[in-house]
Amino acid sequence: MRTFVAVPLSQQCHELLADLQGKMRPLGADVRWVAVSSIHLTLKFLGEIDPARVPQLVESLKNSSAGVLPFKLSLRGLGGFPNLRSPRVIWCGVEGETDNLLLLQERVEKACADLGFPPENRPFHPHLTLGRVQGKRNLQQLLDYIKIASAFELGFDADRFHLYKSVLTPRGAIYTILDTVELTRH
Repeated sequence: MRTFVAVPLSQQCHELLADLQGKMRPLGADVRWVAVSSIHLTLKFLGEIDPARVPQLVESLKNSSAGVLPFKLSLRGLGGFPNLRSPRVIWCGVEGETDNLLLLQERVEKACADLGFPPENRPFHPHLTLGRVQGKRNLQQLLDYIKIASAFELGFDADRFHLYKSVLTPRGAIYTILDTVELTRH
């Protein structure tokens, strides 16, 4: 089954992202928008794994997060990868206690590598993918909007992360939580 590890967002974050997408969609840019309900902060994409490996993976993820305290993050600003001159991805920025987020991501990466999952070859850039640019149609209107709509900030608590199963369908991916790892103060 196809799996990944991610930090979930609060309901308020999903509402903000839905509002932002609701303002960008009518601009008519050739963008395939991500379903807001499925937006999360990915720590590690694992790809296809044998379901029998899930218990060992969950145990390793729990061990890796020991001592990582809950932390605060915020959604802030919009942008594009690789840049706004020629974006392939439209994203929402993630800021706040990013040192703790980076520590958690490094530990998740190491736990997965110790189990034989290939390490990510790109540096970790915390962001939420809102859409994937498919073409140039009306792109400039979208980019102009992004430049003026980036003055927002909404905080949320990062106090857990999930191991998700992803099933690809013609209508988009369906995500199911396989297990949850709580970040605790002990």
